[in-house]
Amino acid sequence: MEPLRENVSSHQFFILNGFNELGAQRPVLFVPFSVLFIVSLSANSLLLYIIISQRTLHSPMYILIAMMTCVDLSLPLFFIPNMLLSFLFDWRGISLIGCLVQMFLVHLLGACQSTLLLWMALDRYFAICTPLSYHERMALPTFLKFAIPLVIRNVFMITLLVTLVGKLSFCFGNVIDHCFCEHMALVELACGSTAINNLVGLLTVFLIPVVDFIFIAASYIVIFSSVLSSGKSGAKALHTCVTHIVVMAVSLTIILVAFLSYRIRNNLPAAVRVFFSVMYLFFPSCFNPIIYGVRTTEIQQHIRRILILILTAKVGLGSNKGGF
Repeated sequence: MEPLRENVSSHQFFILNGFNELGAQRPVLFVPFSVLFIVSLSANSLLLYIIISQRTLHSPMYILIAMMTCVDLSLPLFFIPNMLLSFLFDWRGISLIGCLVQMFLVHLLGACQSTLLLWMALDRYFAICTPLSYHERMALPTFLKFAIPLVIRNVFMITLLVTLVGKLSFCFGNVIDHCFCEHMALVELACGSTAINNLVGLLTVFLIPVVDFIFIAASYIVIFSSVLSSGKSGAKALHTCVTHIVVMAVSLTIILVAFLSYRIRNNLPAAVRVFFSVMYLFFPSCFNPIIYGVRTTEIQQHIRRILILILTAKVGLGSNKGGF
């Protein structure tokens, strides 16, 4: 037993070994991921600036979009820079404490993405199905009554998830086959029984994205029923929630593929599994602001106005230089 204790106590430092199968080609991944990272930061920053700076966009729907943008802006910062450094300089090490902190932040913000989609669905439900009481239902005191329990649920489940992992002893190596500290990737390295960790992991998946999806689907079923029974005016109102449906469908599809690819590994290359796991967190951060900018007319108009002002300023500077 003594050698085992020494082995267990030594595993306070881990190697993030994602995409290791690519060998010498691994640094090539720096280019596409860095481009996507820049696109994500730029697009989300622009969208957030537009919503904050324009008073006409300070309605509940756009405030929820701004909250989603904050999550999309923050989430990649907790694992993409570290991943890019790993690709470029082969810096793969992370301490157990650092790993648990990263796991908590990444999984919590991922849960917030799901919950915000639910809030957006409820916002569209109130706007389309109960328009006369919309402002009353979306007023801050009323909104907090159904928002705070969901936030408490997310924080509690993710805290429990990470706390249980932190109590494990790791004696099956210190190489995490991932680009960030994903929950199950770290649990696989633990010695002893991990049944409670697997159970809590499944409960977290069920109580957050699955439950959110059930309520989202129910909201849109009621919305569609209301629209079909109300004629043209209802069809026009439905256009305002098409953007949320597109974002929800893409996000949930990627989450489902990532979840299944991690647990069903039959003939699936490890690099493909890691890719889907990374993209289910990273892709929405690149995808959401572009979709909202294209599909939401008011935001699209403000983006065009900003671009016209930038182009006008550049033309003015060029004219001044020509004059000298």
